[in-house]
Amino acid sequence: MNRTTTRALLVCGVIAGPIYVAVGLIEILIRPGFDITRHELSLMSLGDLGWIQIANFLATGLLVIAGSIGMRRVLHPGRGGTWGPLLVGVYGLGLISAGIFVPDPMNGFPPGAATPSTISGHAILHFVSGAIGFLGLIAGCFVFARRFAALKQHGWAAYSVITGVLFLGAFFGIASGSKQSAVVLAFYGAVVLGWAWISVIAARLITELPRTSSIG
Repeated sequence: MNRTTTRALLVCGVIAGPIYVAVGLIEILIRPGFDITRHELSLMSLGDLGWIQIANFLATGLLVIAGSIGMRRVLHPGRGGTWGPLLVGVYGLGLISAGIFVPDPMNGFPPGAATPSTISGHAILHFVSGAIGFLGLIAGCFVFARRFAALKQHGWAAYSVITGVLFLGAFFGIASGSKQSAVVLAFYGAVVLGWAWISVIAARLITELPRTSSIG
């Protein structure tokens, strides 16, 4: 595998976040009854247009996995070259699983759908998939932070730590079951922050590719 292939894999990591966020914003605008202060984006997987969000999960999950492979090709066997990309890849797998296993209707969405009295098996798997993916990305931030710190790249290390800490706090807030608008919106912000981090790290690694020669 050569530089061109590795660059293409990293580009997948760069574009995954913008695609996910853009599709999500379009859905927020076109799906009736969706309230960003009350509903998580994963609920978009339900209803007649649910296929859009399912496709969003699957496509961006595959792009993240491709990006993580590119990250490993650049970093391995250096510091963080194994666990950093692997944990980013776990996030991609979590997205794919979240697309396969849809949540139950909740908080009046989709309109007209009743919230079930007991959580379904596929909804449990959806939440577990999401949790594993989010924790993988958070851990990945800290692994990359350690790598940057070892290289004396303190700005990048701080950026990775801040992203991981903010995402961790927002994740625990939403995982606690709180439906307060501030908590839900904070989680949206954390998700965007996490996607931005993946894009920025992948873009940075593109700049580290050698001009010529093969990459194993």
